Amino acid sequence: MKAEINGITVGYDDEGAGDHVLVLVHGHPFDRTMWRPQVEHFSTEGWRVVAADLRGYGESTVVPGVTPLSAFAQDVVGLLDHLGVERFVLGGLSMGGQIVLECQRLFGDRIRGLLLADTFAQGETPEGKAARNAMADRLLSEGMAGYADEVLTKMVAPHNVEALPEVADHVARMMRDAPPEGAAAALRGRAERPDYTDLLGTIAVPTLVVVGSDDEFTPVADAEYMHQRIPGSALVVVHGAAHMPNLERPEAFNKALDALLTEA
Repeated sequence: MKAEINGITVGYDDEGAGDHVLVLVHGHPFDRTMWRPQVEHFSTEGWRVVAADLRGYGESTVVPGVTPLSAFAQDVVGLLDHLGVERFVLGGLSMGGQIVLECQRLFGDRIRGLLLADTFAQGETPEGKAARNAMADRLLSEGMAGYADEVLTKMVAPHNVEALPEVADHVARMMRDAPPEGAAAALRGRAERPDYTDLLGTIAVPTLVVVGSDDEFTPVADAEYMHQRIPGSALVVVHGAAHMPNLERPEAFNKALDALLTEA
């Protein structure tokens, strides 16, 4: 499905029915298909599940330049307004988790529960800012294929690349198919992101922090950092997974998310 939101076209899935709504935000450089195991499972378990392509990715409009997290957050809420959804559980992975935190900052009164998967709350360092902008330059000049090949075994644990070839192929395909202009704009926006550490202590809804045990991009320590600062939050480490536990270990990931949804 597609909708016109904030002057762009947004591609999205909206499956299941009812008043209990789960919204899932994908990471970089992926698209909404990364959430298929969760959309398919929870839409048959009494939840209406919404997963959209962020601007610059998938079927959504590519907007070159710089895309701050606030723009992504406005698109998320704009789509939910379009769909008539007022209250929802919101989850995101990696960059998607940072967009979730930005939504909590801007629209926290509409959120019933939070899923923060393989993400981190701290602001960017000067070195990180330079690295993100350099990578943005590289993606614009070279395209996505070389980057996708380099990071595949960090996104998906090496043993899972061997044991779960369909998952590895899916992750590689999403990365290769991502529009370089959209991916670069997101990287430049993340380079300027705020530090959400102070926000963590104000979160008052059920919150689940999930991380793959083998995640190199956002190690377990980053998940512990958020868990220790979000009152009453739950922390689940998905063993045998790297940066994509929802795809590498969907049963374990869904079990943890189901516990959050029961509480929210």
